[in-house]
Amino acid sequence: MSDAIVRLNPPTLPNAGEMGYSQISIVEPGRMAFVSGQVAWQPDGEPVPDDLAEQMKLVSKNARSALDAVHAKPEHVVMARIYVTDLTSERLEKLMPAFLETFDGAQPCVTGIGVQALAAPELQVEMELIVRIPD
Repeated sequence: MSDAIVRLNPPTLPNAGEMGYSQISIVEPGRMAFVSGQVAWQPDGEPVPDDLAEQMKLVSKNARSALDAVHAKPEHVVMARIYVTDLTSERLEKLMPAFLETFDGAQPCVTGIGVQALAAPELQVEMELIVRIPD
């Protein structure tokens, strides 16, 4: 079987690969997992940090835990959507290192969405995933 996910950055679109994601992902038929938005809440109930970058680290950790639960790896993520309160280029720069670390160099399709609020007032970032579960 060919690769389960083929990633493309055609020359007719901006080179997203330079920024750490792909413009297009083509997925072979198979089982899919849709991971609910992960936020900086922790299983032990620790408080959510105030810092956006620290929140992104926890969001990334939770997303990786979700991947583990379905026996998938970062390379199996087809699409990541990230929701950020008060989205600005400065805030995006703060969270991008931890966001990109989530994927270990794999470059899923990514959409960033600025929102007014998330599920609780202390939350600043949320990430949901679409995953092609490996055979």
